[in-house]
Parts: sequence; C-alpha cells; structure tokens
Amino acid sequence: MALQFLVCGVISVVNIMIHALVTVGAVGIARSAGLRHTLWPRSHLMAVMVATAAVLMLAHTLEVFVWALAYAIVGAAPAGSDLLYFAFVNYTTLGYGDITPVQAWRLTGPMTAMNGILMFGWSTAVLFEVLRKTLEHLASVGAPAVSSEDRG
Repeated sequence: MALQFLVCGVISVVNIMIHALVTVGAVGIARSAGLRHTLWPRSHLMAVMVATAAVLMLAHTLEVFVWALAYAIVGAAPAGSDLLYFAFVNYTTLGYGDITPVQAWRLTGPMTAMNGILMFGWSTAVLFEVLRKTLEHLASVGAPAVSSEDRG
C-alpha cells in the first residue's frame, strides 16, 4: 500500500507541476490579451475565455497521459486494457467500472480521481479569475458593451 501512495503521490506532484506551468502561461497570456483595446469587447472577452479554457483542457489531457503512462509502467490495469481510457475515467471521476485496477494497485483509481478533482477545481478558479480581470479591465477603459448587468 505504501508503494501505491508513493507512486500516486509522485504522479500527482508531476501533474501539479504541469498544471502550475500551464496556468502561469495561460494567465500571463490572458492578462496581456485582456489588456488590449478592442472595438468588440464582448467578442474579445469570449476569445480570451475560449483560449484559456482550451489551454487548460490541453493541460488536463497531458495530465491524463501521465497517469496512463504510470499505469503502464506499474501494471495497474489488467493486460490488454485501454490505459488512456482507464486514466480518463479515473481522472474525471466518471467511474464506469468497466476496467478496474489490478488488486495490487487498487488505490490508483481513487488517487487519480483525487488529483483530477483538484486540477479541475484549480482550472475553474483560473477561468473565473481571467474572466474577472478581463471584465475589470474592460470596464476601466469604458468599453461600451461591458456594464454591471454583463458582470452578473
């Protein structure tokens, strides 16, 4: 059991590092894009949000690949299993149960899910902050399409 915690802990830390790197890059790019003056503030805001969400989704996909690789290295799933699918099911907490880990690695599913929940929560916070900062900037420059009604 200790080996499972160690391996899953290391993989979780690797994924946290990936997410931190992508988040810093995405926020930096979104910040500079959000500060641009535009004739179409709503379209601009939408473009910033879509780009940020797309980059975060790529980070999540990369993190799932890291879990799938770990599953392959330790033999966490039965032979012949689709490890990428298994990793996605665990990471997203979907939990179909059509593939289950081998007995010796049964904690990989819950640990993967715990890592995925953390990363999704982090991404939600990033998206909200990008939205908030972009709206704040657009309001400060007097963008006509951004009013208090648009902000909620």
